Amino acid sequence: MADAALLEQVSAITAEAAALAHERWHGDFATWEKAPGNPVCEVDLTVDRLLRDRLSALLPEAGWLSEETADDAVRLAKRLVWIVDPIDGTRDYIRRRDGWAVSVALVEDCQPVLGVLDAPVRGQRWTARAGGGAWLNGQKLAVSERIDFAGSRTPVDALPKADRDLLMVAKPNSIALRMAMVAAGEADFLATIRWGNEWDVAASILLAREAGATVTDAIGRKLRFNQPRPQFFGVMAAAPGIHAAAVERLRERAIVALGKR
Repeated sequence: MADAALLEQVSAITAEAAALAHERWHGDFATWEKAPGNPVCEVDLTVDRLLRDRLSALLPEAGWLSEETADDAVRLAKRLVWIVDPIDGTRDYIRRRDGWAVSVALVEDCQPVLGVLDAPVRGQRWTARAGGGAWLNGQKLAVSERIDFAGSRTPVDALPKADRDLLMVAKPNSIALRMAMVAAGEADFLATIRWGNEWDVAASILLAREAGATVTDAIGRKLRFNQPRPQFFGVMAAAPGIHAAAVERLRERAIVALGKR
């Protein structure tokens, strides 16, 4: 299913959605909170409708899972499912910062096989196809070759005392863009130890994998998509030479956080 021609079509649709979001980014738009600390804006919904119209026309047989669409259990019976975040990094979008992107993935049998991440303010378009590599603006990507965990670069705002042997690099609000930094070798690893949604990282996980990263949940388990509850506990994307050490560093913290849920 994941051929180069389909990826080109999906990339064009994602670019159209990103251009619409970018155009609206310069103007006024309504914003509100879906839940405390979870902002949304009217542009999220506009972009979501565009993507659903275009992608559903491209593959009518595919199911649909998006942050901004009411979930429908029909998708669970589908081998193919679009998993979409119309604006990943809405907080940066609302603040007129550049750390947001349109994220589109096609999942087949619970794993992403196509992924596109379009960050128009940054002029970045990331694409990946299972078995076909990961690319940024036409340049093939490869993760870092780091093998020593101490000194590893990670996109965070601050480091706990226990992690002061690591290096901070710039952190966009979009977790998809942070994972793309690992794919591009701009960071050595990205880790979260909280529950996250499938739509946040479906495309960027494929980018990271195709660039050579090892990607699991926060305690080292394989990730599966199109689940009845479309969430998993944390994510760990790292250069293969440090993945095990990164998981080991965060394991106890992750287990404690998981137990509190």
